[in-house]
Amino acid sequence: MVMRLITAIKHLNYSYNRKAYSSNIFMLIRKMASEVEKAQSAVPSEDTIFGKILRKEIPCKFIYEDDKCVAFHDINAQAPTHFLVIPRKPIPQLSKAADEDELLLGHLMNVARKVAKQEGLDQGFRLVVNDGQNGAQSVYHLHLHVLGGRQMQWPPG
Repeated sequence: MVMRLITAIKHLNYSYNRKAYSSNIFMLIRKMASEVEKAQSAVPSEDTIFGKILRKEIPCKFIYEDDKCVAFHDINAQAPTHFLVIPRKPIPQLSKAADEDELLLGHLMNVARKVAKQEGLDQGFRLVVNDGQNGAQSVYHLHLHVLGGRQMQWPPG
């Protein structure tokens, strides 16, 4: 956990204002902890927030939509540009996908590429898929995170 915090601190936009710097560190640590906590308590279910978005029960402005998937900006952005690509088919997690999902999985990555270009991520981007509890998956409907607009760090987590 200490190494993760050190890596997270490196991701901050450093400020010479010590008070702002301390506040940024605190907010980042709190955000990291809450996402991990969500993943620890999340359980696969028949319906998810993404299912409600797809059924338009929760309003959402799609930045891409076709018959297989949708893309929209993440409300909890972790980078200047952060959007999600989710399949209409409710696959709970990548490790639960079936061989017949191969074309759909490729389509999701292709859409991520197209939307990244549309969103101006010409300098590159990171594609993340969280899988299961240890992968910090908090919503059990497969989704791709596309993050960009800044230099990504390595290792990621």
